[in-house]
Amino acid sequence: MITEFDAEPVPDQEEIFAKLSKDCYFSKIDLSKGYWQIPMAKESKPLTAFVTHDGLYEFNMMPFGLVNSGATFNRVMRKLLKGIENVHSYVDDILIHTQTWEEHLQRVKEVFTRIKKANLTARPTKCFIGYNEVEFLGHIIGEGRVKPKPDKIKAIQQAERPTTKTQVRSFLGLVGYYRKFVPNFAAVAVPLTNCTKKGEPNVIRWGESQEQAFQTLKSKLASSPILQLPDLHREFTLRTDASDTGVGAILLQEFAGEKFPVAYASKKLNKSQMRYSVMERECLAVVWAVLKFEPYLYGKEFVIETDHQPLTCIRKSKVANGRIMRWALALQPYRYRIQVIKGADNVGADYLSRSTEIMQANFLSFISKEL
Repeated sequence: MITEFDAEPVPDQEEIFAKLSKDCYFSKIDLSKGYWQIPMAKESKPLTAFVTHDGLYEFNMMPFGLVNSGATFNRVMRKLLKGIENVHSYVDDILIHTQTWEEHLQRVKEVFTRIKKANLTARPTKCFIGYNEVEFLGHIIGEGRVKPKPDKIKAIQQAERPTTKTQVRSFLGLVGYYRKFVPNFAAVAVPLTNCTKKGEPNVIRWGESQEQAFQTLKSKLASSPILQLPDLHREFTLRTDASDTGVGAILLQEFAGEKFPVAYASKKLNKSQMRYSVMERECLAVVWAVLKFEPYLYGKEFVIETDHQPLTCIRKSKVANGRIMRWALALQPYRYRIQVIKGADNVGADYLSRSTEIMQANFLSFISKEL
């Protein structure tokens, strides 16, 4: 028998975070033993059988490790919470967020009522009700901000120097979960990512560049980085810049008259892109950044800030450069306006673009081969 893959989508973490900026009260509910609360279909039980010294056993409840366990559980959670506003789930964690205390109590009561009706159980020791801040998906969220979970940062600080490819991949996976908090993560991590390439020895040749990358990533996350939670009802500002070897971008929003970062991104140019003209590289920075942050920008008005005056021409009907014309067409679905700022005011994006000059990295695949 061939198992048919279940394509039930996984909830998007960033989409959830984007809905939390205005809320004051948070609750997190953890379902006890997750998958083991879902009964197996009678015809599926024999397919889970395994041999022990005491005979043959099969699962009555859904075990971890089945190809469709995750999708099945996600579907159960989606149906369980359907129709309740300001409630989200990610695997066995349920997040409730509201602006008022009265509304919060109502949502909490409704969620527990549905859990009871579905014969599911929650783990009391891992349920947190009515907090101003709460831990969710490895982050601390609340008061309009998001920051890494302290014990995760502590684990990163205590990580020992990797000596094998597997250990390097493990370390990069650990710090990579928080890459949006590190302005030039990809560029900094290059000496380590290069160690994991095909053909490189399994035992790492550790040198000065690897040590510098290792310590820099740890120190950047040790400085308690904090990002603003995106507010989908406020206008976004996308600040971009390009250098000879890289492009960088910062997504910002204004609060109390000051612009705060929502996320950082940077990319190393390949050999072909390095031969682009200045105008082409600056345009590439804009298109790449818009695609990178598309979930926040599509369908909304936003501002693109650049220190490159000629970029204002990309919205004109006639552009002589064919490559720039194609990029201009790619930007047509978006509602943006371009503002030219002084180079001195574009420090963040400029730094991200130039920080790649001494490092190399593999980055986002683009919808166009020209990007």
